This record gives sequence, structure tokens and C-alpha cells, in this order.
Amino acid sequence: MLSQLSIRDIVLIERLDLSFEGGLSVLTGETGAGKSILLDSLALALGGRGDGSLVRHGEDKGQVTAAFDVDCDHAARLVLRENGIDEDGDLIFRRVQSADGRTRAFVNDQPVSVQLMRQVGQLLVEIHGQHDDRALVGPDAHRLLLDAFGGLTAEAEAVSGLYRAWRSAGQALRKHRDKVEAAAREADYIRASVDELEALSPQDGEEDELAEKRARMMKSERIASDINEASEFLNGNGSPVPEIASLVRRLERKSHEVPGLLEETVALLDQALNHLSDAQMAVETALRRTEYDPRELERVEERLFALRAAARKYSVPVTDLPALAVRMIADLADLDAGEEKLKRLERQEAEAKALFDEQARALSAKRHHAAAALSAAVMNELPALKLERARFMVAVTTETANPAADGIDTVEFHVQTNPGTRAGPMMKVASGGELSRFLLALKVALADRGSAPTLVFDEIDTGVGGAVADAIGQRLKRLSQTVQVLSVTHAPQVAARASTHLLISKGPSVARSDAIATRVARMDDAARTEEIARMLAGASITEEARAAAAKLIAGNG
Repeated sequence: MLSQLSIRDIVLIERLDLSFEGGLSVLTGETGAGKSILLDSLALALGGRGDGSLVRHGEDKGQVTAAFDVDCDHAARLVLRENGIDEDGDLIFRRVQSADGRTRAFVNDQPVSVQLMRQVGQLLVEIHGQHDDRALVGPDAHRLLLDAFGGLTAEAEAVSGLYRAWRSAGQALRKHRDKVEAAAREADYIRASVDELEALSPQDGEEDELAEKRARMMKSERIASDINEASEFLNGNGSPVPEIASLVRRLERKSHEVPGLLEETVALLDQALNHLSDAQMAVETALRRTEYDPRELERVEERLFALRAAARKYSVPVTDLPALAVRMIADLADLDAGEEKLKRLERQEAEAKALFDEQARALSAKRHHAAAALSAAVMNELPALKLERARFMVAVTTETANPAADGIDTVEFHVQTNPGTRAGPMMKVASGGELSRFLLALKVALADRGSAPTLVFDEIDTGVGGAVADAIGQRLKRLSQTVQVLSVTHAPQVAARASTHLLISKGPSVARSDAIATRVARMDDAARTEEIARMLAGASITEEARAAAAKLIAGNG
């Protein structure tokens, strides 16, 4: 429920802090005192339309803060949670209105969009008055209210789930059908491509491996001629090895003739021969390693060129050819198995539709039954509200050809205000005063089902008095046993039934002596008797009026 309302610098309201309790709270006061301003401020805090003219004259901005105490599982908390807004403790709505027309919205001190503020606000408060823009019970909500009255909300959600499942099955069917049709148009191309890719059989990493092998062979080809030249020098007919070996032998034979002269030379030449022998072996080894089969190079190049040509043909990198082959094989398999899968999806879609149709028809039958019961319940309330010649009808139009997520029904509240006139949508046919009383009767019939935790009624008793005003008061009191009710009223019969009575008046501004400000005071028993006496008697309050007021309060206590 609404627990607190704080208003700063909005029209005639300079500074106002109000606390609210459960039950029925009424707001009374002279015409022009600011009762509508109070409701406009509350509507602003709930995401209503902002306007720079709402800011008190001489100020650059105004502000309204509304605090709500609601259950931990209330739908408003769920919406805030889904939008990443902290919702622990009370829900505090704050709207800042600048004089230049700009507004800022906050929930629990976190900035939010006005749309989100309005969405959550509608779950917390309903404001009903004599104007359509104040009546939140529009045609779009009629089905929800009927489902709530009939206890059909869970069934309606189940039907909505079946509708989504049916639509999902239909989407899968259409998607597969489009795929099969597209594949069929390209069947020859896909089959030829699959044959080509299967024959090519590209492997992961094959391009890099072939390119590396080809580069190595080409490098070996270039260096082989140099190695051959070295081999020819060391091992061919012009090799210095035989001459050096002959020289070493001659020097060895002469070395004993002159001891100490040739031994070192002979040793060094002998080492040179050993190194040359090692070099001969190394060159032979290198030569063998550079040997390759030219046909192998040709095979490598042909394979590499074939892979790259396929990549260009299919406009993919060579590395993607294996995946492309898999995908095309899958497409071909889909094409081959398409008819079978298509039939299976058609069966699934038909089964989903049949299940939705069955449950939607069952829900529709229950809605028609609930519509008759709701119509009767509202009709029972109308005579006491001076609408005894009127009729209230819940029009349920069933169109199986136009199913939707909420079923196959369109629900709208119709009224006939007088015999012989044509019945029509309540929001269009009923006058302002009639609309207010129809809405009150509807709310009483619904009790706490499908209702926000706080209901606000703005002067719904205008133009009526006596027994009708008393009937309105009775019904507001009855409603307040299940939800919080705030009512702006001019009827003493309504005010007398309140558990909390707030008097709205105008007086000198605290901040500026030349300005007027709206004030709100919670009245004690004596003040309340005086206010109801004023409502009974007018400007001149008599003792008879005070006695009547006291009797009225006592009779409705």
C-alpha cells in the first residue's frame, strides 16, 4: 500500500509530507483547495505525464516522492528485479519535474525510465475518476480482470505457453521448409560440390604442410649444385688428396736422413689428410640429403594448387575446406532426408496447434461462464448506485480464426445506461459520473482480485447525494477491507465512513508572505465532525448540522 507521500514545490503545494494507513482514507476540502493537485502529484510519481507548469511559481523544479509497503512476492518487485533495480524494503518512487519541462525518474534512488516507472506504478496504484485518462481499467485490461475474477489466471498463462510452443513449432517448420526448398533449387550444384570435395578430401593443416615441404624441396634443388661441385673437387679426378698423400710418403722416407727437420711438417700434412677425408664423407652425406624425386615435388605442387583452386572456387580459405565439405554433406543429407523431417515437423506443429486449440476452447468456455457471473455481480451493485435502469455486460467475442497468446477471446465491458439505448463499450457509452459508479461496482465485484493494492477514487460521488452517496460510501468501505482506498469526496456520507480523514485547505505560504500554499491536516474527531458538518450545511455551519454530522459518524463507525 501507499505509506508515504512527500511533495515539494508542485503548483500550490509548497512542502507536504503525508503518511497513509490501510483502510479508507478520504480527502475533503473546499473547491480549489488543491485536492486534484494532490492526485496529480501522486500520478506524477507513478510515471504520469510531466509538465513544466506543475512546478510552483518562482521555483526551478518540483519533486514528488511516494513510498510503498508491498509483499515480497508482489509483481512490482518482480518487474524491478528483472530490470536490475534493487527492490529490498519499501519501494520508493521519486520524480523530479523541472520548470523547463524535463523530468527525471528514480526508484529506490536508482535512475529509471519513465516507461518503467509507469509500468510498475500501474501495478501499485489505480486512479479512477470521471475522465478516461484517469481510469486505468481500459479495454486492454478487461480480459485480465475477467480471468482474475474467474480464477483463470493460471489457465490463461498455460494457454499462453501453449501458444508460444505452437508458434515456435510453426517457425521451425517454416525455417526447415525454406531450407529444403533452397537446397532443392541448388541440388545439382550441392551434389557436384560434395563429389568434388569428397574426391579432393582436404585435411586440416594440409596446406601448411605441403607448402613447407615444397619450399624445402626447392631450396634443396638450389644448394645441390654447390654441394656437387664440392664433392667433385674432393672426390673427382682433380682431387688434391692423392697428391698430398704421395707427398707425405716421400717426406716420411726423407725425414730420417735429417732428424728433427720434417717430422712436424709430416704430422700436419697427415692431419690435413684426415680432415679432407672427413670433409669427403660430410659432403657425400649432404649430397644424399639433398637428393629428392622431382616427381614428388610435382605431386606436392599439384596437390597444393588443387586445394587453392578449390578455395578460390568456393570463396573460402583453404583451412575452411574441410568444414565446408562437412557442411555441404550435411546440406545434402538434409535434402535427402528433408521430406521425412518436414513431415515430422508438420506433425509436431499440428499437434502443438491441436493442444493449444483444445485448451483455448476450454478456457473460452470458462471465460463465458465467468463473464455471466461477473455481469451478475456488477448488476447487483448498480441499483444502490442509482444505476438501476442500466445494464452491465461482459462481452466475450470468440474468434477461433484469430488466435493469440491470450487465447481466442476478446473481452470488453459493455454497458447500457438506459432501456432502449444501444449498449456499447463502457469507456465510450457511460458519462463521467456513470463511469465512476460502474468502475466502483466493478471493483466491488472483483474485491481484491485483479486489483492494485491501492485504489484512488477522484470525486466519484459528484452529482449524487443521499442514498446514492451512502451506497458509494458503503462500497468504498467494503473495498477498504481488502485493499487500501483513498477517495477525494464531497459527500459527507462517504467521509463519515473513513478510517482516516485528511482536510485539504489553502493558507499563507511559509516561505513567501505574498503567496498561497495548499495544506493537508489529519483531523481528530472534533475537527472531523466540524468538516462533515460543513459538507452538510455549506458555508454557515449550524448546531443542527454538527449534530447530524456526529450522528452520521456514529452510525458509520
